Amino acid sequence: MAEPQLSVRSARARDLAHRLARRERRTVADVVERALESYEARETGREPAAAFYARLAANGVEGVDLDAAIRAARRPHRGPEI
Repeated sequence: MAEPQLSVRSARARDLAHRLARRERRTVADVVERALESYEARETGREPAAAFYARLAANGVEGVDLDAAIRAARRPHRGPEI
C-alpha cells in the first residue's frame, strides 16, 4: 500500500521544504513533520513529548503512572444546560 502524501500548492513552501531537507540531510516528509509539530506546540502551548519526558527524567521522576494521573484529574461533564 502506498504511503499517504501531502500536497502543497505553494511553490515557496515546497522550495523551502526541499532546501531544508537537503541542508539537514533529512527527508522532506521528516522536515515537514518536524515543522508542523513545532508549530502545533508553539501555537497550542503544548509541551512536546520528548521535552516532557526529559523534564521528568531531570527531576528524578521515574515510573510515573500516567493513567492514574489522568484518572485523578478527570471531572464528569454535567451535560448541556437546556
